[in-house]
Amino acid sequence: MPAIPGPSRPASDGPQQRTLDPSDWAAFRRDAHRMLDEMLSHVETIRERPLWQPAPAATRARFDAPLPFEPRGLAVVLDDVRTHIVPYATGNLHPRFMGWVHGAGTPVGMLAEMIAAGLNMNCGGRDHIGIEIERQITRWMAAVMGYPATASGVFLTGTSMANFLAVLVAKVAHNGVGTRAQGLQGTAQPLIAYTSGEAHGCIAQAMELAGIGSANLRNIGVDDAGRMDVAQLRAAIDMDRAAGLAPFLIVGSAGTVNTGAVDPLLAISEIAAREHLWFHIDGAIGALAMFAPTLRPLFDGIAKSHSIALDFHKWGHVPYDAGFLLVADAAAHKRAFASPAAYLQRAERGLAAGDTWPCDLGPDLSRGARALKAWMTIATLGTKRIGEAIRSNCELAQYFASMIAAHPLLELRAPVALNIVCFSVRSSGDTAAASALNRDIVLDLHEAGVAAPSWTTIDGCDVIRCALVNHRTTRADVDIVVDAITTRAEARMRE
Repeated sequence: MPAIPGPSRPASDGPQQRTLDPSDWAAFRRDAHRMLDEMLSHVETIRERPLWQPAPAATRARFDAPLPFEPRGLAVVLDDVRTHIVPYATGNLHPRFMGWVHGAGTPVGMLAEMIAAGLNMNCGGRDHIGIEIERQITRWMAAVMGYPATASGVFLTGTSMANFLAVLVAKVAHNGVGTRAQGLQGTAQPLIAYTSGEAHGCIAQAMELAGIGSANLRNIGVDDAGRMDVAQLRAAIDMDRAAGLAPFLIVGSAGTVNTGAVDPLLAISEIAAREHLWFHIDGAIGALAMFAPTLRPLFDGIAKSHSIALDFHKWGHVPYDAGFLLVADAAAHKRAFASPAAYLQRAERGLAAGDTWPCDLGPDLSRGARALKAWMTIATLGTKRIGEAIRSNCELAQYFASMIAAHPLLELRAPVALNIVCFSVRSSGDTAAASALNRDIVLDLHEAGVAAPSWTTIDGCDVIRCALVNHRTTRADVDIVVDAITTRAEARMRE
């Protein structure tokens, strides 16, 4: 049989013309180094710019352009980045970004992202160093949370996904591994889970995604401090068992999203142990406060949980995204997700070596090297320095609360448990008017670029909510925010 000729091509065509690497490495380096320096300066001088500003119509229109066919020079594209992207980011690097629990990032984390992109490791599995880094983070976090050294962990986009995975692990632990194939078809009794009425909405969503249904999630009442009422929890479990239902999971909050309240974790762990229920902790808001020795007593009982979800991209200040699920029982974690496949066979040597890969601990096979930026941040800064920044945020929250309490125009609307301060402009009792005023003040400050609080609803009224997460925030920033709020409130009340 005659040989099949290859495709014809010009004699001058070579590998350098087919590759996507730069044709001029020296020019690329100059452009890349300049951009790196500019981004470092952007972080260094973040106070000198508005916290947020809306992107103008002309900028938004540029992101409605058709798909490009021909290449453009890197320098030209970077000019677009400087002009149309950098000035209109979220604003969470700024010390007066207080509306949502977003981490502020660090230059170390920025460098880690660059290294991770350069290595471009797929951390779904195989025998390479990216997997070892993720295992080390798991061992570090197990030590911090008081979990066994054999605990398992996996990186995800965020705590919403980590909470979802925890529900799946708890379901399989309760119903057996057969439920993975059979689903809930063979479940004789409906599964029931419990959390507080202050829990994040992703818990209900996780129940829905798991096929159990949010109608089977009991929202337990809270005490005056916003913590789960354990007496109500016990009563709800007893009632469901008497009705022939199957309790399987309790989700506690190590910092609620509205006010930062920490559920009584030790008391909940004792109920979970007595009732043979999986005890999971949503630690997105506060779990990393375990880095601060003076704050650890607030989380008494966390070591007795079965799993913890947390975000390194919040109080760990790792660049987005870096969620994490830690599971005390590594075997239970693996049973929920491991799926043997011909293309995932393991070997004694080579790249296919190893037993448990991250793809055995969650649904993702293709995964970035999220662990590297968490590892570099912790390895460079240390938990002592990170913990001190967390403690400082909590102290600033208490200072913020004292400023509110001392001001005749403002009033606190919830206890300050960690780093979240909820307050309102004093009103004559008209809830609708007070809600509208608080919302308008928040939006006024956003548009002024001075500060970014948010609002939440407490006792039927929309109140101003400030979450102090940024390691750059100082007392002077708190003073500026309080002054801006009161000045705007006075102006609004005169209108």
